[in-house]
Amino acid sequence: MSENLSIGALWRGWRDVLGRLGFETAALDAKLLTGHALGLDALALATRERDPVADADAARVAALLQRRMGGESVARIIGEREFFGLAFALNAATLEPRSDTELLVELAIKTLPEGGSLLDLGTGTGCIPVAVLANRSDATGLATDISPEALEMARGNATRHGVVDRLGFARGSWFEALAGNEESVRKFDLIVSNPPYITSAVVETLAPEVKDFDPRLALDGGPDGLAPYRVIAALAQAFLVPGGQVLVEIGYDQGSSVSALFAEHGFADIVVHKDLNGLDRVISGHHLKDK
Repeated sequence: MSENLSIGALWRGWRDVLGRLGFETAALDAKLLTGHALGLDALALATRERDPVADADAARVAALLQRRMGGESVARIIGEREFFGLAFALNAATLEPRSDTELLVELAIKTLPEGGSLLDLGTGTGCIPVAVLANRSDATGLATDISPEALEMARGNATRHGVVDRLGFARGSWFEALAGNEESVRKFDLIVSNPPYITSAVVETLAPEVKDFDPRLALDGGPDGLAPYRVIAALAQAFLVPGGQVLVEIGYDQGSSVSALFAEHGFADIVVHKDLNGLDRVISGHHLKDK
């Protein structure tokens, strides 16, 4: 590209390319990726529209846009995504945080008692416990994940947002992460999780930016999408204080089936919470005090 090409012409050109390819957010994607490649925020991108672009800078922009055209999300290309008003860094081992999960965080903030503790199973980026602790300075937590790379990212995000001194980390599959260490005898006021809940057959039909770039372990919930809930429902009460609660994110069509699993294992006051679109999104339940 010529050095006479302006910043405005550059991002608009890529906007048109993405638009022709059917990207619904073509203008926003082109702006964000151009700004990221050039080190410009939204204001600078707008005020410097007529500045010329050097060939090397145009090549960096092109490389990022090529990745977007290949189906990779803007957040993964940039390396972070905003969630609950906070920026969370990503890597290949972490699910990209999504706004659907913010309802779970809102409920957790309200549910935790004063000075309470939470356990997050399958933490990924750490977005759930970090967002909760960032809004509850009295609370503490433990984040688990089967992936060491995910835990490293979660720890980095906790450090970034000033909660790492109140959030511990343990590696393992679900409650196995607590076995064999001092956490194994610890009980929590609240257990939270956004487990994989998509059926194995449906995973292959997902959009490329999900299917090809989000880790399969964070998506695939088994043949019926309920495998993780069976584990959580069966074992959670052993790690809850009497009267403690569970909050789990679910798929839009899993309210009845997941509720039944928790009822089967002795949870009470089971509620299906709907998101802003009116879809089932989170299930809560209490550990029976006399159990």
